[in-house]
Amino acid sequence: MKTKTIKKKVTYEEYYDSHGILKDIVDKDFDLSLEDALRKDILSGKRKRNLKNVSIKIDPLYLQSLKKIATLKGLPYQSLMRQWLTEHIRKELKIA
Repeated sequence: MKTKTIKKKVTYEEYYDSHGILKDIVDKDFDLSLEDALRKDILSGKRKRNLKNVSIKIDPLYLQSLKKIATLKGLPYQSLMRQWLTEHIRKELKIA
């Protein structure tokens, strides 16, 4: 005699809590760890930055694209912009 299995309806929260969301967004694995020195500075409270606010005018389509890329990377878009600026400044100055 066959038994009937009843499927329980799962909410989005329950599904992603058990499966994770990264598998749906990204196909490859990536590392989320910090460098040891940076990690120690953050945990000890030494890592304090003085940031300055700036205003820029940007094409709305670029801003929308930036926000989408940031969402895929799991970052706020302002942090992604700051990261890109830092990378390009270091590249121009041949620091890194």
